[in-house]
Amino acid sequence: MVLNQSIGVTIMNEALDKLRENLKNETVVVATSGGPDSMALLNLVNSLKDELNLKVVCAHVNHKLRVESEAEAAMVEEFCTKNDIFFEFMTIDSYKNDNFHNDAREQRYDFFEQTVNKCKARHLLTAHHGDDLTETILMRIVRGSSFKGYAGFSEKLQKSNYIILRPLITYTKEEILTYVKNNKIPYAVDKSNEKDSYTRNRFRKYILPPLKEEEKNVHRKFYKFNKTLLMYNDYINKQTMKYLDQVYQNEALNISKFQALDQVIRDRIINKILEKYYHDDLRRITDKHTELIEKLIFSSKPNQTLNLPNNKYAVKCYNELSIQENKKTENYILELTEAITLPNNKTIKIVSQTNCTSNNICRLNTKEINLPLYIRNKKDGDKIELKGLNGTKKIKNIFIDEKVPIAERNLWPLLVDSEDTVLWIPGLRKSKFDKQKDENYDIILEYI
Repeated sequence: MVLNQSIGVTIMNEALDKLRENLKNETVVVATSGGPDSMALLNLVNSLKDELNLKVVCAHVNHKLRVESEAEAAMVEEFCTKNDIFFEFMTIDSYKNDNFHNDAREQRYDFFEQTVNKCKARHLLTAHHGDDLTETILMRIVRGSSFKGYAGFSEKLQKSNYIILRPLITYTKEEILTYVKNNKIPYAVDKSNEKDSYTRNRFRKYILPPLKEEEKNVHRKFYKFNKTLLMYNDYINKQTMKYLDQVYQNEALNISKFQALDQVIRDRIINKILEKYYHDDLRRITDKHTELIEKLIFSSKPNQTLNLPNNKYAVKCYNELSIQENKKTENYILELTEAITLPNNKTIKIVSQTNCTSNNICRLNTKEINLPLYIRNKKDGDKIELKGLNGTKKIKNIFIDEKVPIAERNLWPLLVDSEDTVLWIPGLRKSKFDKQKDENYDIILEYI
């Protein structure tokens, strides 16, 4: 397709050069909402289809939230048909997350990735522009973010098997509108973008315009800021990786080694760990989370937890810190059989003989206890009469003494009789009912 020689073409030369630099002899997927930004990008890519020998795929998502959605999908499909562009689409029928924008974004990008894989594409193009970048940076500065988060989003992002490219990042919305109007490219207008109820809309309408009055090309200043922060972030990452493996192994942070590091490296290590669990979505994480985690690490209390976004939490257990899923533990009670597999994936079984005398073995005389026997997890107020100790001790305190990780305590098995008397804490401590090898007993239990 030959483009009109207009001002709209002229101002897009930089984007065309970026496309020529990155795309050639390949399949490329263009995320296309139907708005002016994505339609401009789709048209630009299509204009280079023959020159660069490209197979162009349009990926469109119908969110079904506005009455215009169906007409917009039809408009995008018609444009693709006229220009021999492959059209892939999905319809979102429901949103499972209370945060609509996050859920919509996750479903949208899942579809884009599926399309990339289906078409064996190397690039996914999105139409994020300079105003988008400026707004994102400003919002994150106001809200708080990580060092990388303050940079906004990358012009080029390497995913596992493809690259996200944003060739319009140096243009303003006004320049893009000039391009689509001068080249008579169809596009839709989402009226929800005018609503003040959305944070980004308020930044777009009331904060960005005064900055542009102060400096017409302020978006390029923010673009430079973006590239500078990402460059510094790469350097700090390289330095951080020299220490990360020393202090973080088997998904656990060694607190004493971590505390000896420089503040900047400490912050980056925390961010690297969080990135592992939150992937590229740093919008849920702010600098406040980093501060709270570091405060947790330096706290004098040996065992603490900290709630984090997305149903996760940080767990400090003595000299280790880990990030875990916030899964609710269900209470359980199981009647003892010959061999029983426990919720913590351990097993308690009856054995005929053993010479072992460790806390993994318990010998009982059934005449001194009340059958049947059960295995359950702890309850508030549980106590045990320890072998060789007058009086009782709380199970909770034994867990603390034995440095049992907080995350494991609710699943740890207790052997009790039918009167709910605690007879044994497998692997940890025995009650007064445990027998020596030379005493009378008729049942031997092994915890493995």
